[in-house]
Amino acid sequence: MNCPFCRVADTRVVDSRTAEDGTAIRRRRQCGQCERRFTTVEVASLNVVKRSGAVEPFSRDKVLAGVRKACQGRPVDQNSLALLAHKVEEAVRSLGSPEVPAHEVGLAILGPLRALDEVAYLRFASVYRNFDSMADFEAEIAALRAERALTY
Repeated sequence: MNCPFCRVADTRVVDSRTAEDGTAIRRRRQCGQCERRFTTVEVASLNVVKRSGAVEPFSRDKVLAGVRKACQGRPVDQNSLALLAHKVEEAVRSLGSPEVPAHEVGLAILGPLRALDEVAYLRFASVYRNFDSMADFEAEIAALRAERALTY
């Protein structure tokens, strides 16, 4: 790691701690030349493989944007959305692979969104699963009703 002050490559780790719920490591480093200290954060990379084959870094903000569209006009607060995005990231990281298909990210969104708001879930599912008729909506609503009947 190069020192950000004098650009020398001779730095040493002084302290390491977990950060961001254990998904990152925060390291305090000290330069061997100028002896100044600085902090680095190491995060395991997670990439999403799109249907087109393109690969891009996982973005919690992108998950939030998609879910926020589905929740537009619904009584869902920002904290709930942030928690949902965190759950999605945890679920995707728990797959244990550095590259995850976009399909898996969508599946990871559906479960927590269903629990958060059923209307938002239907909106998201209609786009994610490419609903093209009323029958698709009716089938999904029937599945929601059947699941609800089992929990009561």
